[in-house]
Amino acid sequence: MKMRRLGSTGPMVSAISLGTMGMSDVYGPADRGESIATIHAGVNLLDTGDFYASGANEMLVGEALKGRRDKVLVSVKFGGLRDPAGGFIGYDARPAAVKNFLAYTLRRLGVDHIDIYRPARLDAAVPVEDTVGAIADMIEAGYVRYVGLSEVGTDTIRRAVKVHPVVDLQIEYSLLSRGIETAILPVCRELGVGITAYGVLTRGLLSGRWSREKATAGKDSRAHHRRFGGEHLPRNLALIEALKAIAATHKMSPAQAAIAWVLSRGDDIVPLLGSRTRAQLAEALATLDFRLTADDLARIEAAVPLGSASGDRYPAAAMATLDSER
Repeated sequence: MKMRRLGSTGPMVSAISLGTMGMSDVYGPADRGESIATIHAGVNLLDTGDFYASGANEMLVGEALKGRRDKVLVSVKFGGLRDPAGGFIGYDARPAAVKNFLAYTLRRLGVDHIDIYRPARLDAAVPVEDTVGAIADMIEAGYVRYVGLSEVGTDTIRRAVKVHPVVDLQIEYSLLSRGIETAILPVCRELGVGITAYGVLTRGLLSGRWSREKATAGKDSRAHHRRFGGEHLPRNLALIEALKAIAATHKMSPAQAAIAWVLSRGDDIVPLLGSRTRAQLAEALATLDFRLTADDLARIEAAVPLGSASGDRYPAAAMATLDSER
C-alpha cells in the first residue's frame, strides 16, 4: 500500500482512505458482511461519524475492528444532532458535548482511543478555540491522538491551529467541486494541514454509472441533491461522457480518472472514498498504479473544466451550515 503523510504533524496513512458512511446510512441498503470485508481490505485510514445512522455505523466499524485495531487509524466526526426519525436538527460542539460524544464513541467502537477526532461542522454558537481545546484535553488524557477539522474556512483554520496542531481538514474536493483551490488549500499548505478529500466521485456521479433513468428514491440522500436532478443532471452527465472518453484512452474507468486527478493535486491530499464493496475499493486502489503525464491530467481536467458543475454540492439547508462556503 502506498502511503502519504497526513499534514506536517500527522501519521502516515494509505494514499487512499475509506469512508464508511454509506455502509449504514444515506445511500440506501448495504450488505453488512460485504461492508466489513471491505473495511478489512487493506486501507489503514477509516472514517466514520457518531451521527452516521445515529451510532449504527460506529457499531459496524467496531465489529470490523475486533482483533485488528493495531492495523488501522480511525477518524471520527462528532457534533451532528439527529431526531428519532433520522432528521438532522443541528450541531453541538461545546466542550462538555465533545467529551460526552467521545465517551459514547469509544464504547460503540470498542476502542480505548480515537486517532483523529473532528467536529463535523463549525458550531456557530461555540468558539472553535473552545472545541479544539476540549479535543486537546482529550489528547492529554490519552483518549485521542490528533485534531482534525471538517468543512471550515480559512479564518477558522487559523484560529484552530493556534490552540493545537491540526493534522487535516476533511472537505469535498473533486473535478466537480474545486472551491478549496482559491483560498482554503493554500492556507492549509501554509499551516501544514493535510487534506482528506471526500466527494471525490461526487456521490457516484463521476463513477460513470449514473444515468437519467436511475432513480434516487427512498432513503438515498441523492434524491435531495441538485446535481442529481432537474435541469442539472443532464448538464452534469454530459461532462461525465466527456470524462469517459478520456478515461477510455488510458483503459481507465471514469471513476479512476477522477481519483487519479485528485491524487495528482499534491502528496498532502488523501482521497477519502466511500466504497461499499471490495470491488469498488479495488477499482479505486488500482488508480495508484497508473502513471499519467501532465498532459494526460490536463485532458482529464479539460473534460470537466473548472466551474462546469451544474448545481450546488449540497441542498440549500446543508450549504448554509458550511463555514467553508462563507
